[in-house]
Amino acid sequence: MLAKPGGAASRKEEFAKGALKTIVRLALKPSIEAEIDMETLMKKQRYILTGTFLLSVMCSVPALAQDYDLVINNGRVMDPETLYDDIANVGIKDGRIAAITKDALTGAETVDATGHIVAPGFIDTHFHWQTPIGYRVGLRDGLTSGMDFEAGCAGSYVAAWYEARAGVTQANYGCAVSHELARAMVLDGSTGDFLINGPIAALETRKKSGWSVTRPTLEQGNAILEEIDKGLQAGAPGIGSTVGYMREGVSSREMFEVQKVGARYGRPTGAHTRYTLGTDTTENNGAQELIANALALGAPAIVLHFNNPGWRLAQQMIVGLQEQGHNIWGEIYPYAAGSTTLNASFLQPESWVEQLGNRYEDTVQDPVTGDFYTLETFKTDMAANPTKPIVVFKMPEEDAPKWLTLKGVTVASDALPPEPLFGPWDIPLDQLGNTHPRAAGTRGITIRLGRENNIPMMQLISILSYNAAKHLGDTGLKAMQERGRIQTGMVADIVVFDPERFTDNSTYDKGAVPSTGMKAVIVNGQVTLRDDKVLPVFAGQPIRFDPEDKPRFVPVSVEAWNAEFSTGMPSDFTGAFPANGGN
Repeated sequence: MLAKPGGAASRKEEFAKGALKTIVRLALKPSIEAEIDMETLMKKQRYILTGTFLLSVMCSVPALAQDYDLVINNGRVMDPETLYDDIANVGIKDGRIAAITKDALTGAETVDATGHIVAPGFIDTHFHWQTPIGYRVGLRDGLTSGMDFEAGCAGSYVAAWYEARAGVTQANYGCAVSHELARAMVLDGSTGDFLINGPIAALETRKKSGWSVTRPTLEQGNAILEEIDKGLQAGAPGIGSTVGYMREGVSSREMFEVQKVGARYGRPTGAHTRYTLGTDTTENNGAQELIANALALGAPAIVLHFNNPGWRLAQQMIVGLQEQGHNIWGEIYPYAAGSTTLNASFLQPESWVEQLGNRYEDTVQDPVTGDFYTLETFKTDMAANPTKPIVVFKMPEEDAPKWLTLKGVTVASDALPPEPLFGPWDIPLDQLGNTHPRAAGTRGITIRLGRENNIPMMQLISILSYNAAKHLGDTGLKAMQERGRIQTGMVADIVVFDPERFTDNSTYDKGAVPSTGMKAVIVNGQVTLRDDKVLPVFAGQPIRFDPEDKPRFVPVSVEAWNAEFSTGMPSDFTGAFPANGGN
């Protein structure tokens, strides 16, 4: 029997500890921002009284501009969907964009965007750092919506995961349901309220091995699929699969059935594909498995971080399918190195050294010490701490700017959290351990590399924001249909940044150093960052589907398969589903 999640109040209290501390402090001693807001409010009240008097005399005077809660003045407004690109003012009311005009606007709060880009807030669909400090560092990098479509959250805990973040989160948040954690629960008996931590829970469940190497029986396989269905029923935006970490345990039948669970809801499966990391042949074989399943099922799919050997073919396949009308897309991150845990199956000596011909001394780095591993130190650390995060150098640095020019891709960080994993949002940044620089700098490096390589700004904004919103919106996800765009009526998730100064500062030696050059980040109409300073504003909203009253799960059975795909196979014939799960 799986343990049920703990009380919602206690979970939210723990998650919001740092946020509540800050709110209490502000209540006792108003900040400068609070004082400014009070003065602005008094001025607004006086202006409204004056305007009311004038309106009683001159009925032809138009409605007053103070109707706007926030105005962004004189910025270069860029919308990737309509390709609008001009100097304009943006008026925001009740969390939405109410006006885009060259006419002068005033409001209760203003942002002077002279010389700055005004663009839709950046969207990350591969963001593992789903903690208060993660959202804060993400905001410094322009992140307004962070989702995890790879590791995900255990299905039974999806509702609790969202509930814990309601009202206490600084950026919009979302999490797919996890294939890996479903396997850990069924095959390893992993249970406990730590599973509410979503992707971070894998650091605990990966201490066992059944989730990765065990072939389930038909009964166990159905239990895995039912656990995934629970997350979709609770509103998860899709399925996240780390099949590349489970290549020995997950049969092609299981992967197909996992994607079928998502197809019943019309939701995407994002996958770290089966042979990543691999060669320019095997990498694409893994992508082809995910894509072929999606086409057969009529379902969306995301080829996660395909910026690996064979990436040109992967891009060609994806673009060709998009041109045929299929909602299949791929993501990249603009770094030559990736990050994972020591016990990743593809990093073991028989794969990484013997099959792929790599040397630990050249490719696998400890981010804490900065030292590269040897075969001996790798084995020692594997025995002592198998889920220790490491950095893997795998591609030429000169490829990174090329990936930013690709049509239709999305930029995602694959951000892993440093220590301490949990804590208040305003923890001093010098207390953070090291991690891959993409955790803090993915969007900053995208703009910097674009600047250095003359990549059009509209392309960069598209791959940072609109493309993800478009693809997810096409699945019916309303929260993404109204983000990723600068248009009247859209949700006011907006970034304002200096195109010549916004940049990453994180390095492989110091991976958690935040980006700089952000004038403002607006989340749901509220200024959450000003001049590289994150404010105590918790305006994040959930990115999810509405929960459903009934599951859509349909168990796999031999009888059903025989009835649909044969002309009269004997009922005692089990060749299609042998007892070992389909090996």
